[in-house]
Amino acid sequence: MISAVQQTVYQAFGMRLSSGIPLPELPVSDDTGEHASADIVIETAEPTRLWDELEKGGNNFVRKGNRFLFLIPETAVFCIENGFKITVCPLPGADEEKVRVYLLGTCMGALLMTRKVLPLHGSAVEIDGKAYAFVGDSGAGKSTLAAAFVSMGHLLVSDDVIAVTLAHGDGLPIVMPSYPQQKLWQESIDHLGMQSERFRPVYRETTKYAVPVPSEFCSEPVPLAGVFELVKSGRDTIGVRRLPNLERLRMMLLHTYRNMLIRRLGLEQWHFKISTAVADAVEVYQLQRPMEGFTAHQLASAIIRTVEKESR
Repeated sequence: MISAVQQTVYQAFGMRLSSGIPLPELPVSDDTGEHASADIVIETAEPTRLWDELEKGGNNFVRKGNRFLFLIPETAVFCIENGFKITVCPLPGADEEKVRVYLLGTCMGALLMTRKVLPLHGSAVEIDGKAYAFVGDSGAGKSTLAAAFVSMGHLLVSDDVIAVTLAHGDGLPIVMPSYPQQKLWQESIDHLGMQSERFRPVYRETTKYAVPVPSEFCSEPVPLAGVFELVKSGRDTIGVRRLPNLERLRMMLLHTYRNMLIRRLGLEQWHFKISTAVADAVEVYQLQRPMEGFTAHQLASAIIRTVEKESR
């Protein structure tokens, strides 16, 4: 069970999060202002009242006015209110780390949507002052590819959830940095020359680890210049192709983080509009990689060649 502590202000996704739950994954904000100065407030509560609301709604996901509630079985009930407040109600016997995994994952994805920020499912790095995102299905190699870029001296912008917002004025897409951590499989760690014993295993994963990157992290918003959809193919070679307009939009819609929540939140029109705006504003490619073998460095080189070619 999670014990509430004094509120600490953290920084993530371009927001200040005042949390009564310890969030060691996140950097503490330089802004040490009062609780009210936070963009997001995270508190704990007993699950009884919210559990009753879920039962009345007849579903594990319930939207009620400006509130969105959802249940993660054997873990917690989460409530997002006004896009500002998150109430976390851990269930009896819940594992503290598992609660954090869903708080920083599914809950944060839903919160970003309610704040009209597009969460893409993937990783992003900085190349020459611009952000490039890698999206794709689970297991496509997004985090490993980003880690290869980090090993080459580039900065990590985000891992798992990429928060994309449209700038005021010109409406161009910007990536708000997440927090300085990656999740990497043992195989990737080995190929990248790291030592897994230095890292903490991800919740209930025996060969996946949380890898901090405090000095290789981009902490400032970065303009989004390109998106690469990473897919496995039956070919033995790496291929890059620019996607036509309809495929670009499809890719954005498909690789939105936790996109099954969009309808439940009543945000279909917003999702289509912002996905279209982002797809129209950046270069979008499909990056094909072989089914087998460690190709992260070759993929990174292919991306850099593509980026350099487009900048000429």
